[in-house]
Order: sequence, then structure tokens, then C-alpha cells
Amino acid sequence: MEVSVTIAAVATAVAPGQGSVAIVRISGPEAEAIGRRLFVAPGQQLWESHRVLYGHVVDPASGERVAEALLLLMRSPRSFTRETVVEFHCHGGLIAVQRVLELVLAAGARRALPGEFSQRAFLNGRLDLTRAEAISELITARSRRAAQLAMAGLDGGLHQRIGALRERLLDQLAELEARVDFEEDLPPLDGDAVAAELAAVRGELEQLVAEARQGELLREGLRVAIVGRPNVGKSSLLNLLSQRQKAIVTDLPGTTRDLLEIELVLEGVPLTLLDTAGIRPTTDRVEALGIERARQALAAADVVLLLFDLAAGWTPEDQALRELVPEAAVLLVAGNKADAAGLPVGLVPAGAGLPAALHFSALTGAGRQELVAELLRRCGAGPIEGLQVALNARQRDLAAVAAASLAASLEAAVQQLPWDFWTIDLRAAVRALGEITGEEVGEAVLDRVFSRFCIGK
Repeated sequence: MEVSVTIAAVATAVAPGQGSVAIVRISGPEAEAIGRRLFVAPGQQLWESHRVLYGHVVDPASGERVAEALLLLMRSPRSFTRETVVEFHCHGGLIAVQRVLELVLAAGARRALPGEFSQRAFLNGRLDLTRAEAISELITARSRRAAQLAMAGLDGGLHQRIGALRERLLDQLAELEARVDFEEDLPPLDGDAVAAELAAVRGELEQLVAEARQGELLREGLRVAIVGRPNVGKSSLLNLLSQRQKAIVTDLPGTTRDLLEIELVLEGVPLTLLDTAGIRPTTDRVEALGIERARQALAAADVVLLLFDLAAGWTPEDQALRELVPEAAVLLVAGNKADAAGLPVGLVPAGAGLPAALHFSALTGAGRQELVAELLRRCGAGPIEGLQVALNARQRDLAAVAAASLAASLEAAVQQLPWDFWTIDLRAAVRALGEITGEEVGEAVLDRVFSRFCIGK
């Protein structure tokens, strides 16, 4: 990465007629010179760090005023990247902002790659890797709870927790390596105490790995396909969960003929609900296309909510649908119309010709809370409100590697092998934790992490 090159990008979303302000950001050794070349500030305004100037961006070749703007100068090291940064705050829109960026690039800056500003902040010591990743997660958060979790990472909670575990392992590694080289000059080492400490750190890592599933739910959300025979209440359930009349509901079978997607947040977890056409034999070409899309949604969903009519009972058609659900998908069987069948709501065990299912009524709303709670429980959401930090996929994999390495080191302890056998896997665990925070990470890994960021960040 060329950290000495000046980079630039539009740092805000740009669309015609959308957004009142757009920001063109420049970072690098030539940022201030480019700003002075392109910006004309009337009167006696001073070019001082962290001062806002008013004026116009001007094409130096023609003298044409391209945009009315504010200029913010942040001299190194008091900026996000710890380089000198200049920002043009222009009127929102599309054409004028793109022209400003074109002038900046023509003046000597290079177009920034996705995440390159954040990557420079990391390389210049402004951020550790967990904080940098938290920025990306904050930007892409789909729920308030996901944003809170990202802020915990941005505040350093994850770095502190991983860093503390790594320090504990480094302490034990130092004791072991000292005995490898100078055992006759040092007091005896309590191997049981070392093993106990390694086991304790391993337990905390395994807990973090387990909690990562909850963080993944908050960040990525779930695709939930609502499937069932025609007229069992799939669209009514979608309206009940979204608490809006999103889908047309009638007493006629086959009303839903296309795939309807609704995004909402339940208990802090983002969900994409897929209301599918009722699956049945049909000669109607339009309905048949909807049924084919329902089958595709069934195959691609994270969770399948299989709905049946409690008043009609469990039918062979319901059983056939159950057998279509992929083995990898989470399945929740739910019985609708509990009011018409005169049955209680909530989780009900199998009996009287009915499978174990969650009973509810889409008409009255009874059982909605129990349905949501059971749906999230089966997906591993657990007590999300108590979650303080959560590893992302990259961090989770590294934590799992560290835990496995500690398990191997503990096996050496059980077999009473010499100290140097203990240290082999212990070093691997330390390296894995260092990769999480960025103490030990290669350029290829950094490129892969920051390439997922948006341009301008």
C-alpha cells in the first residue's frame, strides 16, 4: 500500500436529488496543497488546522466556479488517518460533487480504494484492527442493537478483551520458554498452575466463539421463508409480524402468486420475511411460477416457518411440504387459527394427530410473542440483550484456532511432555489472537479486511 500517495474519494452517498451535503475527502502529503490550489476563500480567512473556511471550488484552468463549499483542514497528526486531511463540504447532488472529485484527481490525488482511509488509520496507529472492523460494522448495521454492538467494538471493548487474553498467554509462554533455556537456574515451574491458566483462557475463547453466532444474527440477519398449503394464513402471519398490511389476505386459496419480501427487526435481529405462494398442484401458469419461486426460497432460506391450519389438522400435503425442507435449514412448525380450533397458544407437544408445533392465531394476534421468541431461540439468538462484544466471522475463526491450539498444548501437559512441547501450540494461539487485534497480521489479510469497506471510508 502506497501510504505516501495522496488519495481522494467522495465520502458520502451520492444520488440525484438526494442528500443536502456531499463530502469530498483528501488525505496525504499533498492534501493541503491541492486544497489551496482548488479553493478560493474570500476575505482574510485563515488557513489554520481544524478551522472551517467558506468559499468556492474553482477550476484552475478556466477560473470557473464549480461548487460553493466549506473547506475543513485537519493537519497531521490530528486527523482520522493521522495524515493531513482536507474535506470539501459541497451541496449534495451528483454532477457538482463528481466535478469537484475530478478536479482533485487532476490536481495529483489518486482515487481511494474501498476502505483505504481506514486502512491508513490502522497503519498509522490511529486504530487497531478490531476498531477498524467495528467502523464497517457500524456503517452496515441493520438494527439499533447491531449498532450498539459495533460501538462497543469501536470503543475498544473487544480489543481489551482479546488483548487481555493474549497477555495472559504471553505470561505463561515466557515462563515456559525461560525453563526451556534456563531451567537449572530458575525455581521449579508449577505445571498444574500453567495448565489451569491455559484451560481458563481456552474456556473464555470458546465462550466468545459461541457468542459470535448471536453477533452474526445481529449483523447479517436471517432469511425466513413462510411456507405452507394455500390459505393456511401465510400472508396473515407476515402482516402480524410486520404489524402492517403488507400482503393481500382473502379466503380464496392461491391469492399470493409471487414472492413477497419484507425486512423488519424483531427483538434486535434483522429478518427478511419471504411470503411464498401456497404450494399445491395447479394448472394456472401464473400461480405455477409463484410456486416455483416458493420452492427456490425454501432452498435458500436460513429458517423455514412451516405453517399449517389447526382447524383442518395435519394433512398429507403438510407432511409432503415438511419433507421438502432442506436438512441444513432451521425448521419451526407453526399451527395457525388456534382460535378457530379452540386450542391454546404457545409451544404444544405432539398429540391428537398433530405434530409438536407453536400454536398461534394470526387473526387475533394471540401467540405472536411466543412465536417470535421460539423462532429466535431456534436460530441461536439467545439472550442478545446481555451481549457486550461479539466476534465477526474473521475474528471468530481465529479465536477458534487459538482455542484449538490451547487444547493441543493442554494435551502435551496431560502427557507430561517437556516444556518445549507445550510452547509449540501456545505460540500458535498467541499468533492467532494477535491477528484478531492486528499485532500479527499480513498485508494480504489487511487488504481482504479493508476491501469490504465502502469507498470513502
